[in-house]
Amino acid sequence: MVPVLLVTGFLGAGKTSVVNHLLAHAGGRRIAAVVNDFGAINIDAELIAGAEDGVVSLANGCICCSLEGDLLRTLAALLRREPRPEAIVIETSGIADPNDVVRNLMDPEVWRAAPLETVLCVLDATTAPATLDDALLRAQLRAADVIALTRTDLAADTAPLRAALRALRPAAVIVDAPHGDVPLALLLPADPDRPPAPRDPGRRAPTADRFETLSWTSDSPLALPRLQSAIARLAPRLARAKGFFATPDGRTFLLQFAAGRATLAPAAPKPGLPCTRLVFIAEIGRLPAAELGVEMEGCVEVDIT
Repeated sequence: MVPVLLVTGFLGAGKTSVVNHLLAHAGGRRIAAVVNDFGAINIDAELIAGAEDGVVSLANGCICCSLEGDLLRTLAALLRREPRPEAIVIETSGIADPNDVVRNLMDPEVWRAAPLETVLCVLDATTAPATLDDALLRAQLRAADVIALTRTDLAADTAPLRAALRALRPAAVIVDAPHGDVPLALLLPADPDRPPAPRDPGRRAPTADRFETLSWTSDSPLALPRLQSAIARLAPRLARAKGFFATPDGRTFLLQFAAGRATLAPAAPKPGLPCTRLVFIAEIGRLPAAELGVEMEGCVEVDIT
């Protein structure tokens, strides 16, 4: 059997960092990754460092709803690979209810070959305990066997959050995850021939669309000060933003925006792709596409020579 690790967590919690660390410290195990990003551009798949051959991208939808069939077909294809993976990690989008994904993984054909071993929920340690009242976040946490707290260095005191998590999900193991580091022994079994117990994901809950994604690409570089100003103006309405952009001096950067914080990191250019590829996620109706387009076009560096 090939055990499955399901990684869930809200938008910008740090799921990709956890998956990256797991793949980089796999201890010689062959681990395949299925990455589901909510949007037409799968930025998260590009951020899985050095594992292109083992990463399958599911984009432009959420595997808890519109991509159910794609997920099952992807798992079947992974199980036919030679050599076969020794474990499969599924990183859900930040808007996914993991119980719906668990329900799909309980399919008898899938379960016999690739049983779900662990549900890991990644949570930003700066999350206010009151925020746990969010229905989607509660569903993600209540499904978890392990809760990994990221960005603990930015949190002044995590005790109130830990107490709220223990009240919400007493059975979960709560661990700190600096730089995405979660002990492998908590996530995947030492004995893969020991089948885990099946789960009851409960009844399917009615769903309502809450978020939408807007993508913006350009073959032109962006002026960094203008982009920083644009993100600051858009920030109150953004749930998440991420992607790559080039600057006039030939550098490429990764932009990450989550929980009201924006960060930049150097990145390698991707030949054959637009030099600027950005994804914005907001609650439906809060960020008109036309307004976003005007903001982004205003960041383009115009060559006046």
